[in-house]
Amino acid sequence: MDIVIDNLEGKAIFAFLEAHLADMRAVSPPESKHALDLDGLKAPEITFWSACENGVLVGCGALKELDPAGGEIKSMRVDQSCRGKGVGSRILNHIIGEARRRGYASLKLETGSMPFFEPARRLYRKHGFVDCPPFGEYREDPNSVFMNLSLAGPG
Repeated sequence: MDIVIDNLEGKAIFAFLEAHLADMRAVSPPESKHALDLDGLKAPEITFWSACENGVLVGCGALKELDPAGGEIKSMRVDQSCRGKGVGSRILNHIIGEARRRGYASLKLETGSMPFFEPARRLYRKHGFVDCPPFGEYREDPNSVFMNLSLAGPG
């Protein structure tokens, strides 16, 4: 699998992210939808990666710099046909590796609390993320779970 920085200009990633946003709209109330649209993902503080297997887009993820000491995972998604096959772990490990290279002390994320998001929460916990209070501009929300990974120590 190839995981590469994506400039978000291609038709395939546009359609992939539209499907992501459609899923978020279907399961999250509007006030609890924190997924970024295409323009939001093009912000200078965000690095976005696409994952391709044999030239086919199978997943994506992004890293937003919150401050010099930490980042936030955004827009993690794996194509439905590839879920449960390790694609999410590979993308997540790539993002964690980049956060370590940047010298971040922590990596945070927000995901949903609904059953739809349970596989994502399991994936993050498997990689060492633990629940934490809201961070940045997030506020307490019964539809959100906030998580943190400490990057201090061996990686």
